[in-house]
Amino acid sequence: MKISSPTVARMLGTWQEGPGPAHQRLSDRLRLLVLDGRLSLGATLPSERDLATALGTSRTTVGAAYRTLVEHGYLATRERARATVRLPRDTPAERPAGTDPATIDLSFAAPPAPVEILHAAFAAALEQLPRHFERHGYDRYGISELREAVADRYGRRGLPTAADHVMITNGAQHALGLLARTLLSPGDKVVIDHPTYPHAIRTFTQARARLLPVAVGASGWDVGQLHTAGRAAQLAYLIPDFHNPTGLCMSTDVRRRLRPACPTIVDETMADLALDGAAPEPFAVHMPTAVSVGSVSKSIWGGLRIGWIRAVPALLERLAQARPATDLGTPVVEQLAAAVLLNERRSPGPDTLEQLRSQRHALGQALTEYLPDVRAPRPAGGVALWAMFPEPVSSRLAAIAPDYGVAVAAGPRFGIGGAFERHIRLPYTLPPGRLTEAVRRLARAQQALARGAAGTHTPAPVA
Repeated sequence: MKISSPTVARMLGTWQEGPGPAHQRLSDRLRLLVLDGRLSLGATLPSERDLATALGTSRTTVGAAYRTLVEHGYLATRERARATVRLPRDTPAERPAGTDPATIDLSFAAPPAPVEILHAAFAAALEQLPRHFERHGYDRYGISELREAVADRYGRRGLPTAADHVMITNGAQHALGLLARTLLSPGDKVVIDHPTYPHAIRTFTQARARLLPVAVGASGWDVGQLHTAGRAAQLAYLIPDFHNPTGLCMSTDVRRRLRPACPTIVDETMADLALDGAAPEPFAVHMPTAVSVGSVSKSIWGGLRIGWIRAVPALLERLAQARPATDLGTPVVEQLAAAVLLNERRSPGPDTLEQLRSQRHALGQALTEYLPDVRAPRPAGGVALWAMFPEPVSSRLAAIAPDYGVAVAAGPRFGIGGAFERHIRLPYTLPPGRLTEAVRRLARAQQALARGAAGTHTPAPVA
């Protein structure tokens, strides 16, 4: 796959800023793009001349950066051929960041399992399992028990829903991928929040869609801009409930006024995680045509790979026809356990929410103490703070942080075009003591970065 010079330039963002010679800054930023997957393996990079023109720099700078990457095994070259992306055989990418027990991993914004509750749910599921043995076990829509439980959940939230409006998936990411493959054609335009969920960006990019980013600022969503973008798009993807990564929650007034002119997917993965005040009403209360995607990965446990799609039966039928290309259904035991949890309204429990409040407070206190120049507004729900640093150091800090015992997700992973270099998402899903220590280590990494240190680790994955 060839990548154009304007595309690479957008990915690089503000690579010129920072210490060291220009060719070193450029090679460091290109290496980060390779390591975190934004430049895919096997991709063909632009020629030195084309990239230099796009970046407004000299061909000598680009050539030196390319040679550095070749020497370290991140590019492969052949005579009269453009450089292709690769990984060195001894790259730390083969050992994901966070696997070292001493490293505190802040790249995953997901809580640990509620052990007793989850164990009881699976015990109940195993008791119910025998009545499914006479069936073949392949169900593209999901078992009736869980579809009814999800429908009842929407009803309790103020959105009457029938079970035949629900399809069970292997998590919200699987649901989004299935919708993208079914609804999009190459070249279609998709409106996205900016920033947004990184795997949504990758899903739509893999569907060869063109992304239309609409900023989610400190005050939230701009209805006018979303309406304008929607008129030019074939699909919109929004996260109105404790938005990932900003934590913002769309107001009732905006939900009432927002009517994108294209089919709209609403990601409700965080909807149950209201920490201050009541949980938000479903977006589809005001826009009945919206396709809702949800899961239990944040409200219960990421290892319980259960998600769902709420949509009209005609769309679910199209999805069911497309689904066998990638999978034949969701495991029955996990569905039964999820049904138990939803029916008992354990998604999540009061103890979980109180724990998240305590951890959110601890993270805020640690930032005040160790990183006082970092701004991190406290969200009313969700699992993370969207921290803004005074300088555009996000990618470089993510690269060097594992050397100081902490892994973080850099801001540009949540956007396109190299945006959000001043931001890092900081989840508060670890115990207070671990969060305090993580911020202390991050502060040490920032201090080292200011002295001109360079990172040697692979940036962490994102969830």
